[in-house]
Amino acid sequence: MNTFGQWLWLMVWFFLFFIYLMILFQIIGDLFRDRELSGWWKALWVIGLVFMPFLVALIYLIARGRGMAERQQEALLKAKSDTDTYIRSVAGTSPAEHIAAAKELLDSGAIDADEFAKLKAKALA
Repeated sequence: MNTFGQWLWLMVWFFLFFIYLMILFQIIGDLFRDRELSGWWKALWVIGLVFMPFLVALIYLIARGRGMAERQQEALLKAKSDTDTYIRSVAGTSPAEHIAAAKELLDSGAIDADEFAKLKAKALA
């Protein structure tokens, strides 16, 4: 029969193992995201992670941690830019179209010059 203490230790070890796997996959993802590192160095890092995982992971985080953060930030910014571009293309409206529609309303007399200026500023924002 298992005691509460045994279950607690099992949960602690499971948590530590899960954290280790997250770090390992983050390192492997960073290795393949880095375009400056040659294939031979990537292979050596992966071999090191297989045979001495804790030591090599610690060395990698110390030696290349700053670059890891920069590459992650670049990837996030690129993903955001790609998402924004996709949303704009799907929305199908540009600021010029909004301004043209507002100009048509102004020409038809549906809105006055102040409302046109507000709509134009909103479209350009």
